[in-house]
Amino acid sequence: MPAQPFTATLRRVWAADLTPQQLYAVLRLRVEVFVVEQSCAYRELDGLDLAPGTRHFWLEQERTGDVVAYLRLTEDAGEYRIGRVCTARQARAHGFSRRLMEAALAEVGDASCVLDAQTYVSDFYASLGFQAVGGEFLEDGIPHVSMRRPATR
Repeated sequence: MPAQPFTATLRRVWAADLTPQQLYAVLRLRVEVFVVEQSCAYRELDGLDLAPGTRHFWLEQERTGDVVAYLRLTEDAGEYRIGRVCTARQARAHGFSRRLMEAALAEVGDASCVLDAQTYVSDFYASLGFQAVGGEFLEDGIPHVSMRRPATR
């Protein structure tokens, strides 16, 4: 019997509407990917998850309800920032990061948007219209590059 396709449902929730269970699920995935898998001890709880302008996007596996991919969109003084983009190891290679990025960029619209990409995935972000600004830098011991998608208005 052939394996069933890996399907997931897109969720988008403002910080004020995030339930404790949803927050726990997204934090669990972020810690699993960034802290455990990438062996990176960093300040995960940075005060932005519950900020008024924060939106959380994730994909929930339809069969299990598990959060399998996630990103956070923040806005401060009209500046949009995408961060904490991650996908569970077992859910990679299904286009989930692209699906989340496209949803977040639809929300951003014509405004500019910035992010700090791990260098090894900067080509992925470039395929979505982001351009490197500045040189490579280390953040928590991992090479990153700042990127911007310019406003189109």
